[in-house]
Amino acid sequence: KILINNIDYSYSSFLLLNKNIRDYSFNKTMDTEYIKKFWVGLMDGDGSIQVNHWRKKNLQYRFVIKLRFSPENLNMLNLIKDAIGGNVRIIKNYSIIWVTNSKVSAKNMLDLFYLYPPLTSRLQAQIKFLEECLNTNDVEWYLKNRDNKYSSRLSHIETNVFYFSEWLSGFIEAEGCFSLRNSNNHSFSIGQNDDRYLIEFIRNYFEIVSKVRNPYKTFWVIETYRQSTFINLIKHLDKYPLLGEKFTSYSKFKSIINK
Repeated sequence: KILINNIDYSYSSFLLLNKNIRDYSFNKTMDTEYIKKFWVGLMDGDGSIQVNHWRKKNLQYRFVIKLRFSPENLNMLNLIKDAIGGNVRIIKNYSIIWVTNSKVSAKNMLDLFYLYPPLTSRLQAQIKFLEECLNTNDVEWYLKNRDNKYSSRLSHIETNVFYFSEWLSGFIEAEGCFSLRNSNNHSFSIGQNDDRYLIEFIRNYFEIVSKVRNPYKTFWVIETYRQSTFINLIKHLDKYPLLGEKFTSYSKFKSIINK
């Protein structure tokens, strides 16, 4: 085994890590605007905007994406770091995070969100709270209002936006699931808390026949088993590629579907 950043790798995993480092060098030529739009979708699925205080003296602002550690996710977060800033760290519990930690960085990330607004009500509410904290710059106001950040959560957000295709690949990276079964009853599914409108739009985008389901509480999901839908999905992802670990599961899925 080989130890890197206090993580043990088998020799095969080490070879995969090296391959992804080479892929990262190659992918650095990828269109920066594509990565920015993809990042918004990834933030909508796996990211968070955090406002905290330091000893009740000043406010701290963080943008965070936390993922399971894999060479593919390391590659993806480094691409994001190069495109929009931030830092990438491997943490002890076999996770990896991309993070920004400064007020200046927070304002830069907001500028990107003004160009390519998030499509989930959760992230939109976090943006609104961040803006209010930046404007007031008041720890007492923050302490009084931090538990109400979702109280004015939007019930619908316009999803027919010019960057939707790139956004969708980032969102699939976070929330999509490619399922291969011994029975050959393969499927693709994607879900989200609260925002049924978003899952309905994805359903229409891929021309999925199945209905959106609500299996529990406020979670909405669409799952499809149809070959015709898989063709639409593959066309999309070949044009707007996944950048992280989900690309590996998609590649296996595509190879089986195309047999």
